[in-house]
Amino acid sequence: MSDFVKRTAAKFNTVFGFFMLVVVLFCIKTYIAYQTEFSLGVKGGVQQFLLAVNPIPAALLLFGIALYFRGRLVYWLMILIDLIQTAWIFANIIYYREFSDFLSFGVIKGSGNVQNNLGKSIAQIIHPTDFLVFLDIIILIVLLMTHVIRVDSRPFKRRYALTMTVLAFSLMGAEYGMANANRSGLLTRTFDNNYLVKYLGLNEYAAFSVYQTQKQSSTRAHANAGDLQSVEKYLKHNRVGDNPAYFGTEKGKNVIIIHLESFQQFLINYKVNGKEVTPNLNKFYKNQNTLSFDNFYNQVAQGKTSDAEMMLENSLFGLPQGSAMTEYGTQNTFQAAPAMLGQKGYTSAAFHGDVPSFWNRDNTYKSWGYNYFFSSQYYKEKPNYTVGYGLKDKIFFRDSAKYLQQLPQPFYAKLITLTNHYPYELDKQNTDFPATKTGDKTVDPYVQTAHYLDEAFGEFLTYMKQSGLYKNSVIVLYGDHYGISNNHRPAIAQLLGKKKVTNYDLAQFQKVPLMIHADGMKGGINHTYGGEIDVLPTLMDLLGVKDNHTIQFGNDLLAKNRNQTVAFRNGDFVTPQFVKTGGTVYDTKTGAVIKPNASQKKTLAREQNHVTSELSLSDRVIQGDLLRFYQLKDFKSVDKAKYNYKYSNGMQQLKDAQKSEPTSLMAKNHGKVTANYKTDAPELK
Repeated sequence: MSDFVKRTAAKFNTVFGFFMLVVVLFCIKTYIAYQTEFSLGVKGGVQQFLLAVNPIPAALLLFGIALYFRGRLVYWLMILIDLIQTAWIFANIIYYREFSDFLSFGVIKGSGNVQNNLGKSIAQIIHPTDFLVFLDIIILIVLLMTHVIRVDSRPFKRRYALTMTVLAFSLMGAEYGMANANRSGLLTRTFDNNYLVKYLGLNEYAAFSVYQTQKQSSTRAHANAGDLQSVEKYLKHNRVGDNPAYFGTEKGKNVIIIHLESFQQFLINYKVNGKEVTPNLNKFYKNQNTLSFDNFYNQVAQGKTSDAEMMLENSLFGLPQGSAMTEYGTQNTFQAAPAMLGQKGYTSAAFHGDVPSFWNRDNTYKSWGYNYFFSSQYYKEKPNYTVGYGLKDKIFFRDSAKYLQQLPQPFYAKLITLTNHYPYELDKQNTDFPATKTGDKTVDPYVQTAHYLDEAFGEFLTYMKQSGLYKNSVIVLYGDHYGISNNHRPAIAQLLGKKKVTNYDLAQFQKVPLMIHADGMKGGINHTYGGEIDVLPTLMDLLGVKDNHTIQFGNDLLAKNRNQTVAFRNGDFVTPQFVKTGGTVYDTKTGAVIKPNASQKKTLAREQNHVTSELSLSDRVIQGDLLRFYQLKDFKSVDKAKYNYKYSNGMQQLKDAQKSEPTSLMAKNHGKVTANYKTDAPELK
């Protein structure tokens, strides 16, 4: 061993020396992770300084716990604490790479509902270099085991340990003061986890996440009917009327909602090597009887698909952290579309080719009033029938059709596709479309699974036309959330034909399709700005269902006097004039950065207040379970005990319905199918 190494190691042969070494190494690797693995939007010297120092207070506090002990235990406690903190960094690197967000306690609590589906995704996301975050721990262990650094058995004085604890809390306070001066209302107003990590650090964010989750439980316990007053006041002031030209035009028709998994608006009319990625959806999008919205945005947060479903069927936003379906779906009271339509004579059914517990659907759907839930147990499964997160779309649509034709009419049915889900896997026998060539392995197969989804939809559309459903149904197609996260900027730039993308481009990249089709309806491309929160009131107006007194935060997309401000879950927003994202304001039409004048500042402040209010009030409704105090006229609270989604029960229920409610396609056709489903799925040949 060289003299230099010995002299260097000797400096760490005291408890305090080793303590400082661990702290410094940990802070350095945390800062490197901030800069290389996360997109925190750091701007200016103050934010750069806070980013560099924010790991220090928590490191001093947590590693300082070991200083209260003595001997060899002090050293191994530091190693253990380092290992736990590093595992937290590692987990967030993996999670952020796919979801552009940080793990929250709410997500971790709900992970039991999805953990059996995450294996393949994680295997695709992890990079070998990710494990370098553990390198310093390995080095420290080696140095201790080889006695390069020797254990100091002398007790560390308690008053010094206490001083370190006080110093840690003092630094936390100072850091928070600087952060709050740079970002006013950091812990009370922000809806973006990036801000919390940027200003305070990963450990402080974790603590705040735990606090928020516990606060949610406490909020429900202390909520009362009086809490609805501010909600009702806001909705009364912001609710708009229906469009007389469309209200009730589709009354009594079936509703078929097709959930296009991870499907973004840019795919419509997009070509690869001169070939349309989605020819069937393109044709449907342009159909004269289809209302297609080209400024429609996903508004999801950590709950992703579950957030989209919450908005679609309740016109309530998902939570800032975690999944509302997972955390509140079992216990809360809802006034959801299946129940509202069910009390007007509709049968309701959800179709999903995965396990029923995914996103807590088996419990949440009962709270929403679904009569049927056709999950994986209702579908034949063979090894080559599934890919990624569940049943392949062509097989899913074909097998769903046999249940669809047995549903008493009118019905409300939602079919959730799966194949176009990350990691965009598809076997060779189903891959007949070229991948893009961005060089990003996550992005390039995306168009292939999207094309497969399009082919599956084309087959299902043919079936609907031949069976008679097409003419007697309102068909709704929507994308639930992005497929390509903002962490793939170079690839996104190539897809969009740009040299590089700005935050404005990424905000526009959040557009997803919404198409509403009905035979004879006046269609066309509608340019109004809206989001998933607006689907339910739009659909209800088309069906002629009065919802003036419902607790819904969206507005009819067809209403002429509607507010076109689209709120994102992190508090950013889009309007026909402005795109506000990451603290920067852009011109919506040109994408140019705007330095707001006095008049524009007033407008932006008004829009920000609108966005902040609707997000916080929606959270209040869910977190306080306020709908248990709100009784709608002509609406009975859902009795969850009425529903049982087990296969045997569902099949018996369908059989009984053919006799008691002979309005299904099969019942009207004397027990025979009205059309044979045709698919080219190679697995079925």
